[in-house]
Amino acid sequence: MRRFFAENLDIGSDTVLLTGDEARHIKTVLRMSEGDEVLLINGTGTECLAVITSLTDDSVALRIEDRQVCSADPAVTVTLIQCLPKQGKMEVIIQKCVELGVSRIIPAVSRRCVVKPDGRDGKLLRWQKVAQEAAKQCGRAKVPGIDRPSELAKLDLSAFDSVLIAYENEDENSLKAVLRSGNVKDNIAIVIGPEGGFEPAEVERVLACGGTAVSLGRRILRTETAGMAMLAQIMYELEQ
Repeated sequence: MRRFFAENLDIGSDTVLLTGDEARHIKTVLRMSEGDEVLLINGTGTECLAVITSLTDDSVALRIEDRQVCSADPAVTVTLIQCLPKQGKMEVIIQKCVELGVSRIIPAVSRRCVVKPDGRDGKLLRWQKVAQEAAKQCGRAKVPGIDRPSELAKLDLSAFDSVLIAYENEDENSLKAVLRSGNVKDNIAIVIGPEGGFEPAEVERVLACGGTAVSLGRRILRTETAGMAMLAQIMYELEQ
């Protein structure tokens, strides 16, 4: 069944009015009509079965028939702290990590980042749109939040139960062993470096904050691959 994002969806109401891109997609692209059923989400975890009651040139009215908690959203909470990659890679990282179950993404600036944030909202809005579309595509009802870029050295890591930093020079702790140790709790942050990797002092700071450096195996993964690989393993080991 087709899914649509309704930012103004009131879970307790019996009706909703879609406008903008979603309304145009229903009417012009899909050519849906009165009586057709759709699923509506507003990014909070509940999905609503709704029936189209009327269509105009710029809006679609729907009646909510049923509400339920979406089973596709994971029980474990994983925040991806992704150091900014080179141009074009961030959208792919967001899209695939949302599909894999990430709960939040914090773009970070580390010392070896080539790309620096420009302070404008356009890129952030685009990233949030990518997350929204990915959540719809993969059947999730929660849309992961995308934060404004922050300096890695200034991030407060104390809110997380477990912080795992992927480090190519780690040769003792494998991600698999750490996940199977029983010490990783449900609110997890994973930290991924840029193309040039982390400087040792950056890793030391994360460790000093209670984090754990982990190896992802015998091969060094690209920055756009590492987060996806970690998420896939975390969901496999910890998802219920």
